[in-house]
Amino acid sequence: MSEVVPLFPADNAAVMVMLLDNDHASRILAELEPDELRRLGEKMCALGEISPQIIAEAIAGFVDKTEKLGLVAHDRVGQVRTMMSRAVGELKAENVMRKIAPEEQKTSPLELARWLTSEALVPLVKGEHPQAIAVLLVQLDPVVAAEVLHALPASEQSQIVHRIATLGPVSPQALAMLEELLTRRITECHGQRPLAMGGPKEAADIINGAGKVLEKRIMGEIGKLDKALAKQIENEMFKFEHLFVLDPMSMGTLLRDIPNDALIDALKGITEDEREFFFRAMSSRAADGVKDEIAARGRTKLADVVAAQKEIVVTARKLAADGAIVFGGGDDEYV
Repeated sequence: MSEVVPLFPADNAAVMVMLLDNDHASRILAELEPDELRRLGEKMCALGEISPQIIAEAIAGFVDKTEKLGLVAHDRVGQVRTMMSRAVGELKAENVMRKIAPEEQKTSPLELARWLTSEALVPLVKGEHPQAIAVLLVQLDPVVAAEVLHALPASEQSQIVHRIATLGPVSPQALAMLEELLTRRITECHGQRPLAMGGPKEAADIINGAGKVLEKRIMGEIGKLDKALAKQIENEMFKFEHLFVLDPMSMGTLLRDIPNDALIDALKGITEDEREFFFRAMSSRAADGVKDEIAARGRTKLADVVAAQKEIVVTARKLAADGAIVFGGGDDEYV
């Protein structure tokens, strides 16, 4: 057996990155400085055949280094909050941190409102200014926000959603107005802090949970107010992951309209569990064929995956508009 040549730290790093899947490796590379990225890229290209011994040495070196470094406990909550904010955004991260480290949080009326049910929230905001309601709704879980929106007068719903989608930076006056409202009604006030809220995505999340009848009316009215904004919200409402809710019959209808190359590229960008939503709508033979093609395709550019997923979403949107496929289990609203 030939002797294994010891690797330099940069070589070890290159091996560790090569062991990761494309998505995780890309996230790590995105954090590097240009010089670091160039050096690591050179090492990755120069590695050639990577033997089991080299992999074992790289992993052993990584473990040895982590054992010596340890993890300091200073500001651990702050570190976790930062990582979660990068992963899911500030608002979602703050909601998670309130549950896992509540003793680190200061309670204000706005924060307390995030813990309330829609039944408790509706009396707090009913009859209030649409701007104040919009500022509050974007801080809630989309399902709860949709329930609150649904319970408010129909004449106010479109105004509220329009304000959600166009909030941008929230003025101190708007926050002060909401704090004053909640202070009056829930009696717990411990100051305020700046919040960056709202946007088409938040508006789309709320509309997605509000029911098809409400969605159709609100989107129609927002389209009259601002066509470009309505298009932005619509794009956020239709994401590739939303296809996972299609029943096998609707999924089968969609698959018949998708070019095979686009399907392979699109499925390369999701997990095996998520691919099952598509495979369940195929015969066993067809599903096995697609799996073989995915394995044979090799590495696929992220840009190609995104383009393929967008193509499929456009097709799904057209089929849904024509009534050929249906998202979700239907509404409990009737006209």
